[in-house]
Amino acid sequence: MVRIEKSSTFPVDREVGFDYITDPMNWPEFWPDFVDIPDLDLTRWEKPGDTMLLRMRLAGRLTELQMTLDRLSRPALVHYHTAQRGMPETSHERHFEPSAEGFRYRLVISFAPRAGLIGLVDRTLFRYAATRALRRTLDNLARKLPVPQTRDTA
Repeated sequence: MVRIEKSSTFPVDREVGFDYITDPMNWPEFWPDFVDIPDLDLTRWEKPGDTMLLRMRLAGRLTELQMTLDRLSRPALVHYHTAQRGMPETSHERHFEPSAEGFRYRLVISFAPRAGLIGLVDRTLFRYAATRALRRTLDNLARKLPVPQTRDTA
């Protein structure tokens, strides 16, 4: 099993971060290579078993990613898995951990490389692409996550 983990701390209340990150309407703002969610108005992402189809641009090609929500525990954890044609099924964990600075957002992806020569692709190229996507997600969130406004008390 391959496990990839990245995290960053954000100066935002954990509940605010959780609500922003788990709202599919916000995903275009921070999710790398995101194209759209067909039928977003008909899609739910609230309870285990909910599914969502995303369109992404990967390696210059439009591809579809089927997501299934496994667990959602506000404001601490989201767990889901994805299936994408030609790639291994992938498990995703999103942890929202309180910190003195706001919250620590920890992203985890895990997958079992397929057998044979294609497994080499999974352990190298797929792993590289997944690691890069996590880093880009955190970088994008650093620019997009709503930071509370400070008030002048003069």
